[in-house]
Amino acid sequence: MNTTLSKLKKKLKQHLNQSGVYYGDMRFDEVTSTSIAISGNEVEDAKTFENLGCCARVLKSNGWGFVCFSNPEDGIEKYIEAEKQSSLIKSKKIKLHHRPVIKKNYKIAASDPADKYTLSDKFRICKKYHEILKKQKGLQTVSVRYKDIKKIQTILTTDGCEVVSETSFCGISVAAIARDGGNIQTAYHSEGDFKGFTENILNKEKYCYDVAERARMLLKASPVKPGRYTVVIDPQLCGVFTHEAFGHLSEADFVYENSNLKRIMKIGKRFGCDELNIIDDPTIPYLAGSYMFDEECTKSKKNYLIKNGILTGRLHSRETAESMQEEPTGNCRAINYGFQPIVRMSNTYLDKGKYSFNEIISKTENGIYAKGSLGGMTNTEQFTFSSAEAFLIENGKITKPLRDVILSGNVFETLKNIDMIGNDLKLHGGLGGCGKGAQSPLPVSDGGPHIRIKDVVIGGK
Repeated sequence: MNTTLSKLKKKLKQHLNQSGVYYGDMRFDEVTSTSIAISGNEVEDAKTFENLGCCARVLKSNGWGFVCFSNPEDGIEKYIEAEKQSSLIKSKKIKLHHRPVIKKNYKIAASDPADKYTLSDKFRICKKYHEILKKQKGLQTVSVRYKDIKKIQTILTTDGCEVVSETSFCGISVAAIARDGGNIQTAYHSEGDFKGFTENILNKEKYCYDVAERARMLLKASPVKPGRYTVVIDPQLCGVFTHEAFGHLSEADFVYENSNLKRIMKIGKRFGCDELNIIDDPTIPYLAGSYMFDEECTKSKKNYLIKNGILTGRLHSRETAESMQEEPTGNCRAINYGFQPIVRMSNTYLDKGKYSFNEIISKTENGIYAKGSLGGMTNTEQFTFSSAEAFLIENGKITKPLRDVILSGNVFETLKNIDMIGNDLKLHGGLGGCGKGAQSPLPVSDGGPHIRIKDVVIGGK
């Protein structure tokens, strides 16, 4: 812990205890991070930096005051400033759901965190992967990106909580772009979570060859014929769909401010078959979205959003839980000290079913097998996603490759059209993250098994 902060803690805790507001907290983030980026023939980034940032958040009764700052010695002064901000707000009264007083130190880091390695070590590994990619024929450009973040966070609250967490994240991505005239195709692979340097960074040569081959293969793939198809999606695309199309609709701050969504997202409503289960679980060890306590010192827990096809829960902060008279879930998170915590997902996934991948394909007479994601967009209940690669399914077998496969539809209709759920659940993190309310990227994981969906609208470029 930063020496200055360590010396100040007693004084800061005493001030919080005596401040007399409804609720207040102070957060301190000590961060050491390395980033490396090699794109084309250029080294775009290769640095390590350290930063200490602080924030104070105060609720007197009707609104939040929030101030961020860089010097812990200014903590009491900035807390008073946040208190004055809160006093100026004259909206409706805010109440927070009760949670126990927590005093806890915890750590989420593998046995070989990234800070055991030098910047030179990390750069040498990235350079090796870049050289492998550059030697592959038929590519227009290639890139390798690396990032690690060691973070020690201290949270102090007016009701006596003191939570100190230490986490060590690292991840890498490799990408290749192939081009034939106006036909441009991209392939990438990304890993990132708390599993350590050996697991996430070392011995990734295979993926360099894989992304090069996929990019070249996509150039030769046939453009998809638009229409409605039975579609089998892989665990990665299943995770993106679960997170983006459904997960955000389960964030309570979004729900309770939207009367139409309140009606749609009514607890007890059926959204799919009995085998359909969607879960958000920050307690799974070492995933990108794992934590023991959120930024309000609420203990994390496994939350069923859909259980046996029925909507059973949503994600909450203490404020939204009290407002909707539901239980807190420990999902109030912020990317760093510069932002107020808001309701966010953690590790969100569609749970496994009973079918093997081979069974799902063999029982699909004709359709499309879509893998991975190149991005997409959602608008309340409507979604559009581009798969990273796809193949035609004919007579129960995967045949020729397709390109430019774009899936779109209504999330609730799509959930009802899931008729086969695989037994091969996988969760995936990566260098990216979730974006919401100008806070991006927040580390999360998402996933699922292979699933089959009937009557999906497929479009192409």
